[in-house]
Amino acid sequence: MSYQTINPASNKLIKSWPAHSAQQVGQALTAADNLFHSAWSKGPIQPRLQVLKKMADLIDSRVEELAKVASTEMGKLIAQSRSEVKLCAQIARYYAENAGRFLAPTKYPTDLGEAWVENHPIGVLVAVEPWNFPYYQLMRVLAPNLAAGNPVLAKHAANVPHCATLFEALVKEAGAPEGAWTNLFVSNEQIADLIADDRVKGAALTGSERAGSAVAQQAGKYLKKTTLELGGNDVFMVLDDCDLDKAVAAGVGARLSNCGQVCTAAKRFIIHEKVADAFLEKFTQAFREVKIGDPLDESTTLGPLSSASARDTLVKQVDEAVARGAKLHLGGKAVAGEGCFYEPTILTGITHDNPAWFEEFFGPVAQVYVVKNDDDAVALANDSHYGLGGAVFTNNIERGKTLASRIETGMVYINSASNTAAELPFGGVKRSGYGRELSDLGIKEFVNQKLVVVSQ
Repeated sequence: MSYQTINPASNKLIKSWPAHSAQQVGQALTAADNLFHSAWSKGPIQPRLQVLKKMADLIDSRVEELAKVASTEMGKLIAQSRSEVKLCAQIARYYAENAGRFLAPTKYPTDLGEAWVENHPIGVLVAVEPWNFPYYQLMRVLAPNLAAGNPVLAKHAANVPHCATLFEALVKEAGAPEGAWTNLFVSNEQIADLIADDRVKGAALTGSERAGSAVAQQAGKYLKKTTLELGGNDVFMVLDDCDLDKAVAAGVGARLSNCGQVCTAAKRFIIHEKVADAFLEKFTQAFREVKIGDPLDESTTLGPLSSASARDTLVKQVDEAVARGAKLHLGGKAVAGEGCFYEPTILTGITHDNPAWFEEFFGPVAQVYVVKNDDDAVALANDSHYGLGGAVFTNNIERGKTLASRIETGMVYINSASNTAAELPFGGVKRSGYGRELSDLGIKEFVNQKLVVVSQ
């Protein structure tokens, strides 16, 4: 596997990164396993929390540097890169301040005597992470597992090696010992070998269905715990009683942020027929006003896709959708010239027999559907292989709550686009994966919740 930094705004190679050898991978696993069997992992939590606090401070002091690398490496708008970097500091600080409480013993009343559950680290973990949030995805794994005492071997995406190396350096500079977090430039086959090793106790993956299936299959073969956060085809419901301008503004941001390359991005816009024409008119105009360009330019509102292959995949998907009967309402083409840019695109008239009905479009492509009532909206929303997140816009909050309870996803936001925060659990159902990251739930995924009973 080739690890390269290629600027997607120009498609020019900046730097190639050497892969780690089998010997280096073996040494990394040994160091991680040794750390797990030491007082660092199994002793008091405070030294580990101090590392997280220090890392948060380091990240806050280097926002601009880290943001520029992310924007150059995968095309995210510079303002969005800054927000991602700041979120990483917040996550590190959140676990530094709360992990002790989350991992404290919990008493269980019982007639058998005094009983409680302790939380202990389970051992070395393998993490496989994607490029679309090159720091945040790593921090979601690092922060809870560093606090819990689980060493992590991390394989980042092949197109963001600079971000991967900077993140590892921050962990070390914050005071973490060797083995706490190790960045590995390795192949899928090497990851499979690591998962098979007895010293590895679990695996966390964020990525595609294909990658998730491969990791889950290998982990299942060796009875290892996994968490998976995979694709999404999130709905954005616009009801007839909502604030339409607010819904349009949120919908545009929810579809075009990070050039649409977000698992929880709004992808299927389900609009009540009474407001469908007005919504589509305003939505289309906002898409037309987008400024495509260099992600480092503060005035740019839509940057490139992350790679030429990502752009080419989107071109193929849109062309096939139109060939199968979808109407190209706006856009629909790659932008000519250098870089991996794609026009903001709106598809309508998608029918159930069109592959686009079930596919995830990982780019600035919105699908618009029109429904007659709430029941039809829910039926369409749930007719999906995915179940990650969603949004409902209505001025009747009780109506929104009722719909939120009926939508088959791991997360629903009412009157805002899907979002993320350190204190809120993140994850989905169906082919969007299983398990949760962040919050108190995320830190419990890879701990041994050990029951202790003292008989009366």
